[in-house]
Amino acid sequence: MSRLSSEWLKHLPFQNVSEISSVSGGDINEAYSIVADNKEYFMKVQPNKGKQFFEHEVEGINKLSERCLTPQIVTYGEIDGDGYLIQNWLDLSHIGDQNKLGKLLANVHHEIGSNFGLNHNFDLGKIPKNNHWQDSWSSFFIDQRLAPLIQRAIDQGLINNNELDKFNNVINSFKIDMKSHKSVPSILHGDLWSGNFSFVNGEPILIDPDVFYGDREFDIGVSTVFGGFNSEFYESYNQNFPLDEGWQHRIKYYQLYYLTAHLVMFGQMYLPSVISILDQF
Repeated sequence: MSRLSSEWLKHLPFQNVSEISSVSGGDINEAYSIVADNKEYFMKVQPNKGKQFFEHEVEGINKLSERCLTPQIVTYGEIDGDGYLIQNWLDLSHIGDQNKLGKLLANVHHEIGSNFGLNHNFDLGKIPKNNHWQDSWSSFFIDQRLAPLIQRAIDQGLINNNELDKFNNVINSFKIDMKSHKSVPSILHGDLWSGNFSFVNGEPILIDPDVFYGDREFDIGVSTVFGGFNSEFYESYNQNFPLDEGWQHRIKYYQLYYLTAHLVMFGQMYLPSVISILDQF
């Protein structure tokens, strides 16, 4: 918090910032509670990456807000090269009805696009995302999600030739499985782990999206990696938007993607989990 000097705070679009304190906000951004003009807000700051760092998140929240509850954006901008995003403060709880959460995600996924991808890339995160439009989910997922991660893992010395051979087995298996599965481009949250949903006054809310149009089994697969989603969630989702037969097998590809992303971002501690999935192919 020391980086946010009184001079820095003066540039925020408020008359007076009377209180500021650090809060938990994930691994990517600095996060704060601020009281400004007698109202409490939540503020995220990304040092040295400018306003454009938050443009992707703002677009994602705006897209999701058409189909589910999301945080309300007050403004975002840049001060001395630092990007910031300000939202209305919400009293979040991780305890709530996961039947409602399953129904909410199904409603999000019912928004269908014409192709897989998004109208812009996101290059400012820890793992740049190539969102170039594709008419094939198999091509999009392999070429623009999994393969770039594998290359980063190689470049960082995190996987050996044996593990690379196993990744190639996964890619071949994925191509085969996609021939018998019809992928439809749903709008995805894109980072659906348990830290990115909550409840406000008993109603589920999605936060911190990394949206693109993809196979909805991607979100489902990611949701299973670190827990936090219970059986009621999956049952409710399937009641509202049934998954195709074989989904329990296919989500392993997205579990592997998500764990490989964590391997690249956070190191060797995730390698055993990656290998445990590789060994299933």
